[in-house]
Amino acid sequence: MSDINLTKAVRQNLLSLQNTAKQMATTQNRLSTGNKVNTALDNPSNFFTASSLNSRAGELSSLLDSMNNGVKTLEAADNGLTSITKTLESMQSTLRQARQDKTFQTTSYSLTSLDPNSGATNQLALSGGAFTGTTNLALTTTGSGQTSAMSAVYATPAASAATFTGTPNIDTAGNTAGTLNLTYGGTSVSINVGANLAAGGAGAALVTQLNTAIGSTSLNGKLTASEDATHHIILTAANNEDASIAVSGSAATSVFGAAPTAARGSDGKLSFTVNGAAVSLDATSGSTLTNAVANTNIALKAAGSKFQAYDDGANHLAIRAITTDAGALSIGGSDGELFGASATNTNLKLGLTTDELVANINNSTNYNTAIKASNDNGKLRIQNLSTQDLTVGGTNSSNQIIGTNTASTTIGGNTVRSGLADQFNTLRDQLDKLADDASFNGINLLRGDKLKITFNETGTSSIDIQVPGGKSVDTTQLGLPTMMQAKDLDADTGIDGLLDKVKTALNQVRSQSSTFGSNLSVVENRQNFTKNMMNTLQTGASNLTLADMNEEAANMVALQTRQSLATSSLSMANQADQNVLQLLR
Repeated sequence: MSDINLTKAVRQNLLSLQNTAKQMATTQNRLSTGNKVNTALDNPSNFFTASSLNSRAGELSSLLDSMNNGVKTLEAADNGLTSITKTLESMQSTLRQARQDKTFQTTSYSLTSLDPNSGATNQLALSGGAFTGTTNLALTTTGSGQTSAMSAVYATPAASAATFTGTPNIDTAGNTAGTLNLTYGGTSVSINVGANLAAGGAGAALVTQLNTAIGSTSLNGKLTASEDATHHIILTAANNEDASIAVSGSAATSVFGAAPTAARGSDGKLSFTVNGAAVSLDATSGSTLTNAVANTNIALKAAGSKFQAYDDGANHLAIRAITTDAGALSIGGSDGELFGASATNTNLKLGLTTDELVANINNSTNYNTAIKASNDNGKLRIQNLSTQDLTVGGTNSSNQIIGTNTASTTIGGNTVRSGLADQFNTLRDQLDKLADDASFNGINLLRGDKLKITFNETGTSSIDIQVPGGKSVDTTQLGLPTMMQAKDLDADTGIDGLLDKVKTALNQVRSQSSTFGSNLSVVENRQNFTKNMMNTLQTGASNLTLADMNEEAANMVALQTRQSLATSSLSMANQADQNVLQLLR
C-alpha cells in the first residue's frame, strides 16, 4: 500500500486512463489478428464451435485430395479407353478397306481408237486373273444409226464462180408473165416479168430489168444478168464463193427452163460440219474420195465425233454413225447443203458405249466374278478382282481399246491385303499396350484394379469402381483374333466375320467408357459438394470468430481520443494541487 495520497480527481483520471489502455490493447489485438475470438476466454461457445467446424472442413479437405486422385485415375482409364476405341476404329477401317478395296488394281481404257468397221475382231480377250482360259468381250453390235451422203459423185474441190444459164430462147420462145425471184448467198431479188416481150429484144429487155433490180440490193457487184448469142438468160456470180444461184416464181420456168436447179459456186475448199465438228478439204487433202474419207475421219476423230466418213459404194462421200449413242446426224457449214437429208440405217456396225460395256460386264456372270467395270469420265475402267495378274487383249500400251489381239496390257493383282493384315496385327498389339499404360498412382482400372473413393469423414459414403468381374480390357477379353494371317482376308465372308468381332469389341469398350463416365460424374459431383460444404463450414466458423475491422478501427480512434482527454484531465488535476503550494509560499 502506497504512503502517497492522491486527490480524488487525480485518482479518478488515473483509473480512466488504465481502463482506456486496457480497451486499446484488446482492440489492437483484434485488429492485428482479425478475430474477435482468439481464445476460449474471449467467447467459449463461439471458440469451440468454430474449432469443430474448422476440424471437419480439414477432414473434408483430406477427402477432397483423395477424390482428386480418384478423378485422375478415372481420367487415365478414360484416356486409355478413348485410345483403345480409336485403335478399334482403325482396325475396323483396315478391315473395311480390305473388304472394299479388293479390286485395288485398275486400268482405264479409252474407246476413241475403236473402229467398228475396221475389219478387226473388235473384242477384248480376257485371260489370267480369275478367268479360266480366255473369255472374249464383244465391243460392237449391229444396230440403227443415221447416215447422209453427197448428192453428187465426189469431185476434187476446185474454185469456181456460180453460173446459172437458162435453156429457153427468150427472143423466139416468149415467156409467161409472172414473178421471177433470184437468190444468191441468202439475198433475194424479185421482179415482175411481162408476157410476150417484143421479139428481137425480149432477152435484152429482161437482162436490163434484172440488172436494175440487182443493182438496188446488196447483190450489186456480186451478181450480173446477161444474154448469150442464142438469147439465153445467164446469171453470173462475180466471186468464187460457197454460194448457190437459185430461181423461183411463176415466170421461172419460161425464162430459165423446166425445173431449174440451183447452180453452186465454190471457194476451192469443201467445208462442212458434222454435229459441230469442222471438216475442210482442199485440192490436196481431198484430191480423191479415198483421201477425202481418210482426212475427214482424222478431223472427226480429233473432235471426238461419234460419226465416220466412208465411201457409200457409189463414189459419194458419206457420213454414218459408229456408236450406239451417236444420235441424230446434223451436217452444216458452207458446203453442208451438198449432202442429202439424213436417213436411218438399221444395219450399221456400231461400237458399244462405255456405259453399255459396263452394263454387259457387271450384269453377266461370265465377267462380274472376275472383273468389275465402271465409267471413268468416258473411259472403260476395269478392276481386277483377283490377286493374279489379268491380261487384257485388244488394248495397246497407251491404254486404248483397238479391238484386235495384236496388242495387250496387264492389270496387276491385289497386293494390298497382306499389308492390311500386318497393319491389323500392329494395331492389335498397340491395343494391349494402351491398356497396360492407362494407370495412375499405381491403379490401372483397365487391368481389373479396384478404385475405392470415400466421400465423408465417417466413411459411411463411398464408391467402388472396377471393370465388371475384375476383368482386363484387352484383345483376349474383347474377342479379337490372336494373330491375323493374310489369307484371313481372302474371302469377303471372313472379313465380314472379323468386322462383326471388332464391332462387338467397340460396343464393349464404349459401354465401359460410358460406365466410367457415369462414375466420373458421381465423383465430380461429390467434389463440388465437398468444396461447397467446406466453404460453408469455414464461413460459419469465420462468422463466429472474425472481428468487424471497421468497427474495431472506429473503436481504436474513439479510445485514442478518450485517452487524450483523460491525459488532459489528469494534467489539470495536478495543476490544481500545484496552486495550493503557491498559497503556502
